[in-house]
Amino acid sequence: MKYRSLFAVIIGVMVFSFSNSLRAAEQYTLEDLYRIALERAERIKISGEDLVISEWGKDKAVSAFLPKISAFGNYTRYTEKKDAATPVGSFPLQPSSSSAWGLRLDQSISLGGQEFVNFSISEKDIELKRSNFLAAKESYLLNVASAYYDVLKGVKSVEIAKANVERLTKYRDAANARLKAGEVTRTVILRAEAELSGAQADLVRSENLLKFSTAVIARVAGISGEFEIREKEASESRMNSEESESLESLKQRTFADRVELKAGDMQKRIASAQVRHAKGSFLPTVSLAGVYTKMDEDPSSSFVNKESAYGTLSINFPIFEGGLRRAEVREAEARQRQAELQFEDLKKSIDIEVESAYLDLRTQAETLKSLADQVKFATDNYNAVSKQFEYGLANSIDVMDANTLLVTSERQLAEAKYNYQLAGLKLKRATGTLLATVNTKQQAVHE
Repeated sequence: MKYRSLFAVIIGVMVFSFSNSLRAAEQYTLEDLYRIALERAERIKISGEDLVISEWGKDKAVSAFLPKISAFGNYTRYTEKKDAATPVGSFPLQPSSSSAWGLRLDQSISLGGQEFVNFSISEKDIELKRSNFLAAKESYLLNVASAYYDVLKGVKSVEIAKANVERLTKYRDAANARLKAGEVTRTVILRAEAELSGAQADLVRSENLLKFSTAVIARVAGISGEFEIREKEASESRMNSEESESLESLKQRTFADRVELKAGDMQKRIASAQVRHAKGSFLPTVSLAGVYTKMDEDPSSSFVNKESAYGTLSINFPIFEGGLRRAEVREAEARQRQAELQFEDLKKSIDIEVESAYLDLRTQAETLKSLADQVKFATDNYNAVSKQFEYGLANSIDVMDANTLLVTSERQLAEAKYNYQLAGLKLKRATGTLLATVNTKQQAVHE
């Protein structure tokens, strides 16, 4: 009875440990990786800080419209007191000590409206950084997806390599049986052993490549610990709706949705505003100052103005500064032309990117159908040739050729399957809808 209880305890501990090990390995779908990457990726956070900096830049631009208030004070201690003698007496010429303090209000404004232009630029810069932030998110999500499908390719490659090792092991065993029966020569066994060794080496390479791909997805998505990548077939099969859409309609939608184009347009507006800012330096600047001071001396003198308040209005009109303002205007105009050229170049590049992604998706779709048929035919061919070899109706070369065709077809099909799914995401990225699609799915999950 005692040993039975001890045995039950040991079994319970083993089951508990096994269940814990199962729970330790988290499973992630592509949507899970998207969500985690958006929360943890340093590259996205860096771009988000650019947006924060631009928002504080707007506060700096607003400060130019507000007056500057400052306080000042000083205390002076002299080495000796000095008096001035007069016929009627004496009065202090230099006190033992003196002190003064006061408040000052300053406000200046350019008649060229540079403060208003700076405020307008700061607002446009916020929109520019926001567009760049969204573009950084989309680019990073595509990197996550690429790493995700690399892992799935690695998993499939390992499965194909294991199946190949199993087939070649059975073939070697069948060849050994026929050798013992005197139906084949020793060279058939040597060929089978060589092919099996090569398949085992391919399996090792596939397993190491899978480990590397897993490490890459952990780095890109920002996850740690034991985890597994899970494929969500139901959602992946519906994700390439753009395949049935015409190329022209995709291009039209791209020019409305692609955040890089919005950022390029905003950069043009900023460059135009900077030209206006540079031209504003040719107009004068008006400054207004209000000052209140209070002074005290020891010993006190009736000649000291102990309290005063005054205001100053001044205008500053630069006449010659060595050609600085003219150079600044020409520089701003050149930057404006540069921004316009960059925008046109970006439009053409995105146009080609959309067309390339669209054609790649169509190519992958057609390739996928052909390779699926090829795998079916290669599987039937290998099974038939293997049976023929067992009964002496086919030689070893026929078996090796059939096996090579099957392995190649399976690998090409797995590659094409995931390339097709990734091509759909690349087209979404090219048309500027990837982030919106991901956000919609994330919201649907939370609801």
